[in-house]
Amino acid sequence: MGKRHLRLARELLPQAEIAVLRHNVDLTIPEGANYIFSTMLESLEFAPQLAVIANPATFHLSAAMPLAEAGVHLLIEKPLSATTEGIQSLLQGCKKKNVVLMIGYNLRFLQSLQKFKSMLDDQMIGNVWSVRSEIGQYLPSWRTDSDYRQCVSAQHALGGGALLELSHEIDYLSWIFGEVDWVQAVLTQQSDLEIDVEDSANLILGFVAKGTERPLVATVNLDFIRQDTTRSCTAIGKIGSLRWNGITGTVELWACGTHGWQVIYNHQVARDESYVSEWQSFLTCIERKSQPLISGADGLKVIQVIESARLAAKTKSQIKIGCVNESRRL
Repeated sequence: MGKRHLRLARELLPQAEIAVLRHNVDLTIPEGANYIFSTMLESLEFAPQLAVIANPATFHLSAAMPLAEAGVHLLIEKPLSATTEGIQSLLQGCKKKNVVLMIGYNLRFLQSLQKFKSMLDDQMIGNVWSVRSEIGQYLPSWRTDSDYRQCVSAQHALGGGALLELSHEIDYLSWIFGEVDWVQAVLTQQSDLEIDVEDSANLILGFVAKGTERPLVATVNLDFIRQDTTRSCTAIGKIGSLRWNGITGTVELWACGTHGWQVIYNHQVARDESYVSEWQSFLTCIERKSQPLISGADGLKVIQVIESARLAAKTKSQIKIGCVNESRRL
């Protein structure tokens, strides 16, 4: 992700001076950068206006805090961190210094997902009664040019596992359907992959009720084991069902009284499209001093759901979001 962001930054800001902070022995200046640093002190002396945090999630906050204190605007790759510890301090520091903090849940910039949301907001299928969300891809096929066992996704110490690595689903569900109230979860290692984290996460999310409506419930399946790469969300409503396919970029409708799915929107996204939109939005927020689409508070909410899911799986109970420290059950 760091390499992708570097390439996009160079394309979008061709005249900018760009430096890379890399904590390893290879200090070769990568293509697209002007400088390379090995310490945070060097990075701060460079006096950047904005920074992208794209190291493992367990190190996000330690890199972000000194930059935020220096007034540097931040785009932090998802997830915001591996735990909630220290996140509030970062959010407060960003607010104090008027720092724009965006979290890299780039799926929100997919045109097909935005269309899916707008159709639901426009009551195309009436009140939504139930939601099914899933993402699955075989971990060794993610990055065929590297050993999956050495990647962040496979290692607990680097913030790996299906829950953290595939947390896009938790973010976009909260964006579309509102605040998550409680969670139930089963986290397992089903496969023979050589990893020390869960390869499968099965969640039930309960959302805060809206007005007099019944509280919405969603099932969420996240995994590293599925050979047929899948990313989809189906909303079941009073007068039909609406289905988003994140792989094909389609939205389909099963209208009340019909007998099949009808494609009502199709936009096959180019690989970099959502990331370019994310970058453009980030730069606009900096220029206008406006709130980003995915704020630090949004990133914190995702981690709170994840921590609650871990406790729910451990205690085999339903956990209210925000009650992890008290281990309080509903």
